[in-house]
Amino acid sequence: MKTLTQLVTPLLKLMPSPVPRRQERLRGQHAFADGIKYVMPVNSDDSPVLMAAFPINKRAAAAILPGSELRPFTLGGKGLLVVTVVNYKSTDIGKYIEYSLAIAITHGSRPAPPILPLLFQKTFKLGQFVVDLPVSTEVSVKGGKGIWGMPKHQANLDFVVTDSSVSALYDKDGKLGCYIEIERPEPLALPLKLAASNYCVFRNMLWKSDIYFEATGDIALGAQAKARLILGDVPDVEPLKELQVESKPVFTAWLPQAHGILDDHYEAWFLTAPSPLEAVALQGGDMLDSVTELGQGQEWLAPPDRSRIPGAATNPSPGGTP
Repeated sequence: MKTLTQLVTPLLKLMPSPVPRRQERLRGQHAFADGIKYVMPVNSDDSPVLMAAFPINKRAAAAILPGSELRPFTLGGKGLLVVTVVNYKSTDIGKYIEYSLAIAITHGSRPAPPILPLLFQKTFKLGQFVVDLPVSTEVSVKGGKGIWGMPKHQANLDFVVTDSSVSALYDKDGKLGCYIEIERPEPLALPLKLAASNYCVFRNMLWKSDIYFEATGDIALGAQAKARLILGDVPDVEPLKELQVESKPVFTAWLPQAHGILDDHYEAWFLTAPSPLEAVALQGGDMLDSVTELGQGQEWLAPPDRSRIPGAATNPSPGGTP
């Protein structure tokens, strides 16, 4: 693995930044979107990231995707459930944790072939459909949902780093939402420049937003990747239980200090159906009234209850909880 890393690292360093030039031209400009103040670009610094992807039943995944243009990305005949937890330590709206549970997808009128979307992400519009996205603070819900259409809601979250593992717990209303824990991959210090497209539903529309990360990180693939995922009983997590999630991850990743930019450009499309009744019945996320009364609070809810998770680490990393 180290030999492969020595070969790959110089190539990764040569890769151009995925951040669009427009974001650099806007640097230093100010915005006041929906009452929230931003200094452009909408960025974050020193933000640890935990990632893991698990094989799922692709037909079950297709059944919960909205509309007719999102299709499960397939790898070895399986779809992928992607779990990403970011501990945002420095942003325009303060510190918060974001806990993403998503299905890897392609966006288009026809299914994409296997593997190729990994090589031609823009051509096949590779991304992820975000099923659930709890966050720590009210202001993150207000901005993420009201501006970018993300399915954010406030929940009890934490982010724990030890010498051997990284884990994150999500509770809401006294119920377990999700627990993810990865064994820290072998230290590779790979220079990573990543772009990701998030597809979400809000107001019976499909919304697409893009985020870019640059970091030095550690990745484990195949047999080297070790993780534990527990899905709980929170209603927003229930659809994931139909996906037949396998216990062995395809990959895990640990980015100790990622730097991200959320593009202020986004797109939205109507969700459509063959008949008026079917269109009315679409489950297209929350409606506008779910954000109109939100404020800009940065207070976190109480930490989630780790005692319910056997063997869960209990020593929070600095900045992991407020």
